[in-house]
Amino acid sequence: MAKETEDFSQLELESIIGFNGKVPSGLTVHPDCENIIYPLGCTAVVQNLKTSQQAFLESHTNNISFLAVSRSGRYIATGQVTYMGFKADIIIYDYVEKITHATMTLHQAKVEALAFSPNDLYLVSLGGQDDGSVVIWNIATKSSICGSPACVPTAGNAFSVRFANNMDDTFITGGTGTLRLWLLDLPNRKIRPTECQTGPLKRMINCIEVAKDDSFFYCGTTSGDILMISMKTGLLNNYGPIKNKFSLGVTAIVELKSEDVLVGTGDGLIVLCKAPHFKALNGTSDLFGTCSKAEIRIWHTPTNKELLRISVPNMTCNAIEFMRDGKSIISAWNDGKIRAFTPETGRLMYTINNAHHDGVTAIAATSDCKKIISGGGEGQIRIWEIFPKSQKFTAGLKEHTSTVSCIKIKKNDQECVTASYDGTCIIWDIIRYARNQMILANTLFKCVCYHPEEYQVITSGKDRKIGYWEVYDGSAIRELDGSLSGSVNGMDITMNGDFFVTGGEDKLIKFWGYNEGEVIYIGIGHSGTVNRIKISPSVKHIISVSSDGAILRWKYPYTN
Repeated sequence: MAKETEDFSQLELESIIGFNGKVPSGLTVHPDCENIIYPLGCTAVVQNLKTSQQAFLESHTNNISFLAVSRSGRYIATGQVTYMGFKADIIIYDYVEKITHATMTLHQAKVEALAFSPNDLYLVSLGGQDDGSVVIWNIATKSSICGSPACVPTAGNAFSVRFANNMDDTFITGGTGTLRLWLLDLPNRKIRPTECQTGPLKRMINCIEVAKDDSFFYCGTTSGDILMISMKTGLLNNYGPIKNKFSLGVTAIVELKSEDVLVGTGDGLIVLCKAPHFKALNGTSDLFGTCSKAEIRIWHTPTNKELLRISVPNMTCNAIEFMRDGKSIISAWNDGKIRAFTPETGRLMYTINNAHHDGVTAIAATSDCKKIISGGGEGQIRIWEIFPKSQKFTAGLKEHTSTVSCIKIKKNDQECVTASYDGTCIIWDIIRYARNQMILANTLFKCVCYHPEEYQVITSGKDRKIGYWEVYDGSAIRELDGSLSGSVNGMDITMNGDFFVTGGEDKLIKFWGYNEGEVIYIGIGHSGTVNRIKISPSVKHIISVSSDGAILRWKYPYTN
């Protein structure tokens, strides 16, 4: 075939349409933030994000198996897969000139992973399972410095490699039963490994990300959790999530400037987390939803533009909630039905008929998206199991005697609290389907929130009072004057529990210190009764809605 192609002039490639998506780390944004780089077959494509103009790096003889870009953006490195008994090339390209800088060949059959050192001095490469070695290359001299077996003989294969962010002599490798911290001894042309200690945890490492200050590195596992390892000692510092692990494993990790961690999972989800427990920071602050009369509307927060409108003629929507997986919007309607819609197109996904005979007035969903809890005008609480193609009534809880106004679910999905106009808030065990505690007050409860640590709830309603209550026994802790005139209808609390916000018939937005129990800021802008209020997941905005149809976005008063 090589002789055949040498006999003819080659056609010039103009453009490529397609993306394989199966190459690990196969889509990269160049540091200039103007181009993306990705492999397709044996060609690497550099594509301008604005003009879509493409440039092609064509030197491999078989499919590209890995692609890496240096921090400065000067170099692109690609490795390929070949056949048993043949060596697999690594090619370093000059990004500006789009020409080959060096071709380096040592690994057998496949190049598993590549990483550049922070100052473009070295490239580290991992061979595939038929090779099993890790090699350090000098980029300037275009030659290898040294190599070593990537794992001890009793371990499996290494799949991932990552350099430190501020040290050219330190990198990490991980794989099946192996996690190693390596130090380059340049004078002696050696790389020396230290086995990382993860205690009783036995994990297969999919991907590695290093903290910006090199204090820790994060390892995504096939088990669906993230290990946090000390860069200095190689010891396990923390791991998570303990429960609700990521489905089909963690396949990609990026630490953001905010020090939050963006996680890609095997089932196609992108999740924002925070170390050290790596619980999902659910929701996005760029979108929010509102409902009024026969319509649900989705809004783009930065531009205040309406993105989607869902209408059900001659009906009234009483409440909406985004499912935690982002795949649906569930809604409560006065005709007694629960309707679920797609958030992208507004298409009706399913309807639960006859959910409540006096209209559905409140709705909430568990974090695993497997259950919906609804409240009705008749006071009943009903629990529904959600399956891919069906919905099933599971249990009815019948202690409220009037309209259910608000439902909040505990993070472990085992407990919820419901507020009602009958003057009670009930804390339910939604595993046993039984009441745990009841909170009583001479009021019509309009809103309730768990404190993030979930040992207390706060309530408010028609009596204008804000109550703090113990979850354990339902006892009152303290009471505040929430308003001087009219009921408090809406309430939300920050994820750390330091502050909460309220709004109601006095048309004021109030920003409270939780522990102090004092108003710190007041928002004046509504001309109608405030019905609901919400703090964005990014803690940058507060959204409030009122009976006159107004939606107000407030700047969160503190910088995180």
